[in-house]
Amino acid sequence: MSTDLTVEDIMDNKMVNIYLFGKKYEVPDSLTIMTAMEYAGYQLKRGCGCRNGFCGACATIYRIGGQQELKMCLACQTKVEDNMYVATLPFFPLVKQIYDIEKVKPEQQLMMQLYPEIYACIGCNACTKACPQGLNPMQYIAYAQRGDFTKCAELSFDCVMCGICSSRCPAGISHPQVAMLARRLNGRYLEPKSGHLEKRVKEIWNGDYEQAMKDLMSKSDEELKELYNNRVIEK
Repeated sequence: MSTDLTVEDIMDNKMVNIYLFGKKYEVPDSLTIMTAMEYAGYQLKRGCGCRNGFCGACATIYRIGGQQELKMCLACQTKVEDNMYVATLPFFPLVKQIYDIEKVKPEQQLMMQLYPEIYACIGCNACTKACPQGLNPMQYIAYAQRGDFTKCAELSFDCVMCGICSSRCPAGISHPQVAMLARRLNGRYLEPKSGHLEKRVKEIWNGDYEQAMKDLMSKSDEELKELYNNRVIEK
């Protein structure tokens, strides 16, 4: 969403009051929290990234004035509301264990050694309630506890590793890192190999596409546009 608003844009939008880090600002209600921060004059040097809900860098905590519920979201995906009190969480100190994926095995014992805190889970569901992606961290942690890395990988596949779930966990579990380990184990050892992918990687290593890449890089912008347009038409 662009922050280059004209006077006409502002007049067409309702203005709402929000509080950024305790200070009050009046902003158009069509903005996301991230663009509202920029509209208010903040220069974002951290806590922002893809701006499309994929990188997880803009983890944010907010509360609507007069309400008790503390809500979690991604600032680039959530529109401002009147009387919204906002604080960003650009980084949460997750526990990240070191391991060699080529040497470890997809066994329950591995999870017990690297992330023993998952067995302290009390099933409070705070992690799931906090997830801005609508995932179920409590359930995929349960699969990790049992060594079912395939199901853990499937449930956590859309995790953007924002860390909000861990910030709410009384057991101190680093949910995103547990899920990452499960996905790596699943991809390395449990999922069937992709024949066409292996074939393509081998072709790349053999240099089968080097000349094609050189030809492509030598083309002008107009030639590249024509190639792209032809590709779209063929589809």
